[in-house]
Order: sequence, then structure tokens, then C-alpha cells
Amino acid sequence: METSSDTSRRQARPGSWQYPGAAPGVDDDQAAAAGGELARLTGPPRAAREARLGIALGWLSIGLGLAGLLAPRFMARAAGMPDWPRVMRVVGMRELVSGVGLLNRPHDQLWRWSRVVGDAMDLGIVGLAAIHPYANRRRLASTALALASVGALDLRAGNPPRITPSHGTLKGPQGGQRVQHAVSINRPPAQCYRFWRDLARLPEFMRHLESVTVIDERRSHWCARGPAGRKIAWDADITDDQPDQLLRWRSVPGADVDNAGSVRFIPANGGRATVLQVQMSYHPPAGRAGAAVARLFGEEPMIQVRDDLRRFKQLIETGEIPTTRGQPAGARSLVSTLFRKGADQ
Repeated sequence: METSSDTSRRQARPGSWQYPGAAPGVDDDQAAAAGGELARLTGPPRAAREARLGIALGWLSIGLGLAGLLAPRFMARAAGMPDWPRVMRVVGMRELVSGVGLLNRPHDQLWRWSRVVGDAMDLGIVGLAAIHPYANRRRLASTALALASVGALDLRAGNPPRITPSHGTLKGPQGGQRVQHAVSINRPPAQCYRFWRDLARLPEFMRHLESVTVIDERRSHWCARGPAGRKIAWDADITDDQPDQLLRWRSVPGADVDNAGSVRFIPANGGRATVLQVQMSYHPPAGRAGAAVARLFGEEPMIQVRDDLRRFKQLIETGEIPTTRGQPAGARSLVSTLFRKGADQ
């Protein structure tokens, strides 16, 4: 007989939905394949990259700190400031402290933000120096520009992108982007696969899709709404079709949006449920700038995939997608109208 403690341990496994290798019912081959594809997409671990960034900023602080302590007058002249050796020594000491802290703890956000605060202080010192009669204002302008650039890098280091193992937008080749997301569905893989394989039904839960026309067993024609209402279309070929397990596709040459990806149906809970993983790479129609604008208006593919999978889960589990359309609602602000198109989307 199953005890209550066994039941609680079995229910307290939310991570199995995000990590295929931990999901019950997933064999070693499936877990290895899913993990291998995820590793291929994500590349070097993000933690290692963030550590290298922290160490690089630490050595930058050490170099600037030593220069400020050992040659304060030279540093002041190079920056276009008046002869303020004491100020430069104080700045150098602060840089040394930040540098030593970052080298010891490159992941520590406190030390990274210490550089952001230091950049703001340095910009204030440059502003004060600009009104001094012996300041070189041309050099001060260059110094302010350099400080602003370093400050932007420090601000990025203090606010690292939050990418979870189940979803995220990743840097792709040649300026492209990559998206991955996973969702748990309380339906067997065969049912999920049959629904998804009927490509003409995809617009039922993919709101940005206007239509999918099946040309033959492999090729289909897709029409969608892009950023700012732009119409985009492409043909896609199914490159790998493993019933109840995997679908891969790739757009044909000449598509408005070059894209490729896969949908993996991983059995869970003894085959009674599914971990559905979507991985996609694409090139935004307007490059990175277009992707940034699309993200601002909620039309970036990472957001679309997340919302599409949520609606797919609702549709296949309950037969309908809950909506607030037609229900009473108060007046909405201009900001919410522009940036959040509605709770039902």
C-alpha cells in the first residue's frame, strides 16, 4: 500500500516537467537525446560566461586602481581633469576594493553593483571637473563617453539575463535567435502528437498564425502576423517525423522568416502525460532591432511560443481555451492598451 509520505514525495517533483531526464517514464535514450540537443543549442554554460565577465571586470578595476594610486597626476591629465591627486587616489582605492571583491567572488551581484555605483561617482567627478578653469573639456567629454560605455557594461553585469532550463531566447548563428520552451500536458504523447501533426489545426492555439495549408505529406504553407501587423509567409518541410515522439521542420529557401525547429513528445507519469519540448531557431525579419521592438510589443517568438504552448495545454486537456472576451471590464490605460493586448491572448 502506498503511504502518504510516498504520495507527497511523488507529487513534489515539479522539476520533472522541466528536466526530461528526471521525468518518470522517460528512458535513457530519450533523456540523452533531449539533453544532447539542449546542450547543442545552449553552448557553453551561462554560469561560466558570467564568471568570466566578473573576472574581466575585476582585472579592469585592479588596473585602473593601481594607475590611480601610482600615477594620480598622469591619470588626471589623461582624463582632462585638473591636478587632483587626492581625488584620483580615492578613486583608485575604490577600484582596487571592487577589483579584489570581483576576483574573489565573480558571481556576487554586490561587487558588480559596486562598479555601477563607482561609475556614477566618476561621472559626477567629471561633471564637477568640467566647471574647473584648468580642465580640458575635450578630454573630459571623451572620458565621460568612456565611463558611460563601461557603466553600460557594468549595468549589464549587475543584471544578468534570467534564462531557465525550460525556456529562453538564446543567441543563434549569424545574428539569429533561438527559443526553447517546455510544458507538461496531462495527455499521452500519442494524443498530443496527433493533434500537432494535423498542421491545419495549429492556428487554433497559435494566435499569431492566420493559416497553415498542407501541400503534401511533407510540405506546408504558413501565413502569420508579424510585428506591427506585418504579414509574413513561408513554406516549411518536415525533415523528421517519428510518430508519437518527434517532429522536425525547416523553412524552405526564400522564406520571409528563416526558421527551423523541433517538437519533442516525451512520455511522463507512466505514459499518461507528456513533456512537450519546443526548440526553434529563427532570423527576425528586421534583425536584432526588429526582435527588440517585437519583444516590446509582446510579439517576440519567445513570448509567442510560451503563450502558444499554454493555450495548447488548455485546448487538449479541456477542449477549449478560457477567455475573458465579452466579459465586463473597466477602462484600460493607454500603456496597458499598447503593451498588453488583452488577458485572453
